Amino acid sequence: MTPASSRFLNRRTPPHLATLILMAGLSAMTMNIFLPSLPAIADWYGTSYGTAQLSVSLYLGLSGALQLVIGPMADRYGRRPVTLVACVVFLLATIGCLFAPTIEVFLVFRMIQAAVATGMVLSRAIVRDMVPEAQAASMIGYVTMGMAIVPMFAPAIGGWVDETFGWKANFALLLVLGTLISALIWADLGETSERRQTSLADQIRSYPALLTSWRFWGYSITAAAGSGTFFSFLGGAPAVATQVFGMTPAELGIYFAAPGIGYMLGNFLSARLAMRLGTVRMVFWGTIMLTLPLIVMLVLGLTDRLSPLAFFALMSCVGVGNGMSLPSANAGMMSVRPDLIGSASGLGGALMIGGGAALSALAAVVMGKGESALPLIVLMASSAGVAVISTLVVIARNRRLGL
Repeated sequence: MTPASSRFLNRRTPPHLATLILMAGLSAMTMNIFLPSLPAIADWYGTSYGTAQLSVSLYLGLSGALQLVIGPMADRYGRRPVTLVACVVFLLATIGCLFAPTIEVFLVFRMIQAAVATGMVLSRAIVRDMVPEAQAASMIGYVTMGMAIVPMFAPAIGGWVDETFGWKANFALLLVLGTLISALIWADLGETSERRQTSLADQIRSYPALLTSWRFWGYSITAAAGSGTFFSFLGGAPAVATQVFGMTPAELGIYFAAPGIGYMLGNFLSARLAMRLGTVRMVFWGTIMLTLPLIVMLVLGLTDRLSPLAFFALMSCVGVGNGMSLPSANAGMMSVRPDLIGSASGLGGALMIGGGAALSALAAVVMGKGESALPLIVLMASSAGVAVISTLVVIARNRRLGL
């Protein structure tokens, strides 16, 4: 799948596909490998779980903001220098997390770790630089599959590392892996774009044309609310697992793979059915699929029959719904204005990650002392309901426009 002009470990040629997968995978791993350690981090710094959970929501918030500037910076200065600078920033921030004396300092360095999101954003841009559109779709599929697989196993690894060596060992592992992948990027990532004088101001000036579009908002809110069910899960599930179900970090890490497995299945269904059903219908049935398991979960919670197995099994079904709906929702938001695909991608991604950060933080707040899973379930179900309503708005708008 890698172009013939690419020579592995030659920084004067385009990178190997494996390098791009690892770039994106490190970003995905950084987000969730330490999730089973959140209770331990709170205990270490003598703070509440909600405060420790800010290491998730603040990270996501900054990741969303970075999506607005990474693209223009890479267009202006090149993919290679922007990626390498981001790698250095990430490594320094990881060292800061390891030696942070207080929770406040830890949270600051955790936010700076979001620089690693550059790998997730630019891996796709580099593919588009390297090959024609048809081949790019296939290559990006491999990259995003790597991004889906890593979150399935990272929490399980993180839980085992926490129980064996303590929570700081997860950040030590990120430091080692980050150093190795950064060295690979330095040796293999040749520049793939011609530098252009595209500024952040130029991109921002195109946003009003999108922000006044009902269809763009509909697709964007659907994507943000649908993925918000998963981000809420990230923020509240560690408290549910450890405080409600009494699970160990290692057990939590294994169960955390459930939504990722479902998401991969949903992606497979999307690839098989999207052309047949069309964008809007694929989004609609995907949002229905992610809502129904949450309704079942709510009923089980209200009747006090919710077990750990049922909770995480139903979350895998939620993952299927997200895997079905998100690719088409993202494609829909970029189809609203074909002349503003880049701006739509950046703004829509920022809205999705920013909304996820807010819901992740809210999940920690509503969980409180973690006496019941119901507050988290209600939050996830509400987010899914918003996704369904937003999809119906898009359908109505498309009918009005004759689309």
